[in-house]
Amino acid sequence: MNRQAPQSVRPLLVVVLVAAMVTSLVTALRSGVLRVALTWPEDQPALPLLAAAGCVAMLLLALYLLLSRRRSPARSSETPATGGPRSASRPGRIGLVVERPPTRFSDVAGAEEAKEELSEIVDFLRQPERYTAVGARIPRGVLLVGPPGNGKTLLARAVAGEAGVPFLRASGSDFVEMYVGVGASRVRELFKSAREQGRSILFIDEIDAVGRKRGGPSGHAHEEREQTLNQLLVEMDGFDLRSRVIVLAATNRPDVLDPALLRPGRFDRQVQLYPPDAAARRQILLLHARGKPLAEGAGIEGMVGSTSGLSGADLENLLNEAAILTARDGRDRLEQHDLEEALDRVMAGPRRKGRALSDVERRITAYHELGHALVAHLLPDADPVQKVTIVSRGQMGGYTRMTPAEDRRMWSLPQFEAAMAAALGGHVAEALIFGKVTTGASNDLRKAAAIARAMVCEYGMSPRLGALAVGGDEEGRFYRPYGEHLAERIDTEIHRLVGEARTLAEALLSTRVVAMHTAAERLLEVETLDASQVASLFGPRLAATPPIFGEGPAGRGAQPTPTSGAEAAPRAMRRAWRPSLAVLPFTLHLRWRRPRRKSSRQELAEA
Repeated sequence: MNRQAPQSVRPLLVVVLVAAMVTSLVTALRSGVLRVALTWPEDQPALPLLAAAGCVAMLLLALYLLLSRRRSPARSSETPATGGPRSASRPGRIGLVVERPPTRFSDVAGAEEAKEELSEIVDFLRQPERYTAVGARIPRGVLLVGPPGNGKTLLARAVAGEAGVPFLRASGSDFVEMYVGVGASRVRELFKSAREQGRSILFIDEIDAVGRKRGGPSGHAHEEREQTLNQLLVEMDGFDLRSRVIVLAATNRPDVLDPALLRPGRFDRQVQLYPPDAAARRQILLLHARGKPLAEGAGIEGMVGSTSGLSGADLENLLNEAAILTARDGRDRLEQHDLEEALDRVMAGPRRKGRALSDVERRITAYHELGHALVAHLLPDADPVQKVTIVSRGQMGGYTRMTPAEDRRMWSLPQFEAAMAAALGGHVAEALIFGKVTTGASNDLRKAAAIARAMVCEYGMSPRLGALAVGGDEEGRFYRPYGEHLAERIDTEIHRLVGEARTLAEALLSTRVVAMHTAAERLLEVETLDASQVASLFGPRLAATPPIFGEGPAGRGAQPTPTSGAEAAPRAMRRAWRPSLAVLPFTLHLRWRRPRRKSSRQELAEA
């Protein structure tokens, strides 16, 4: 059997064979066995031949050096950055972009507090003597913290534009490499380029890619990343205040950053950017509506309440999508239906026309969405229903849009319970009307379980576990700061909360089957129902939530007691629910009984 030598051993074998051949040749020459006679023709001069051989040797040497440089990118990383946009494509160089942005604070809407904090940075870059005269030290770095799409990069560009200084932009992923020492070298290049610019803004986007905490529960030592972080700490510590270079960085994960990076002297300030509230959304919509002519019936004010939870980037995309739809239809003004269609595209995706649902699927989807809408409409603590549609968009056959009447900063226990019941309304409606469920409720089940887990593990809303926060799934997939007994109790509480939410949804839907049939026929006809149509079909909201939650020993008033997972869930489902006439216009008794298990003698007798 012929076996080839590994690639790492082949050069050594060649050297050994060549050495053996040379040794044999020298031995033969010395012993006289081999005689060599060299004759040169007299009519051919030797100088041209020697020159040609030298040129060939030089050419081979140059080719060897070129290939060696291309195969070692770490060596070329010591070359300073060119500062141009094309430097990112060159091996070993950082993608540094230097520009003077025209952005101003007037181009940023809905972030008044953040602009006020950053205006001091602009004032320092313009008039540094005003601060140095009173002995003030200007922050060397400012960390912009907030969810994606809320204007962190836009604010950094606005600071540079207001101050009239160069804007140097780099990404945290530019420093991450597989070669040890490359990231640290790129950090040195970045700060060297910033010092050469003089007064400037150095912006590092997604700094959590390079500034994560060192060590961790996993025990992995990321040598290259830690060297890069150490070099970043050294550069920020050694920044001369006279250079007037301000470091701005953006992240949406401040909890994973290394504490040494956040101490005073490096990132002295943290500017928080929150999702826009109603007033901020109005300003953002009006800002991006400039240059987009609106028709007489189209209004921005009507979109403020429907866009709760959207970021600034989503709002800009909404108006851009509306303008694209207007141009596609050949019109010169944006209509109200363009804004509504654009909102649906932003929240649920584009309308799916290529794959139409069958009649059976459309009917199942209609009852599923009406189950969500009916439960959310009846419960006073649930978000009001804005729209119900069975128009397929993206991966969804239909969807129900529920938005809070006011911007919410905190959640209460009844609001969580109502949200779980509304999420399970579609699953319950399918089982109630068709006697079986489909895969369309998978996302609803995950949502309800996620709410219940957050109530138990993060917010201390479990009567059995009490005021205890043990962390959620984001704490780590392979790390859990509690034992198996507590994990079993957590699973029991999650199962109980989801079971009670399903019981509440069943109680509300089972008594309104006729209203569901009427609404389903209407929805199948028009495909979309708005808030006023939902209210006319389902009637007024309830004055209070039926007392499904909080009854019995597992309710809100119970004391934290250890209970095994095999007992808590059946106990919650066996509980009877007896609402009063003040809550519902009827008295309903529901009791879940566990069927008695037959004995072995009875089974043998029946057999």
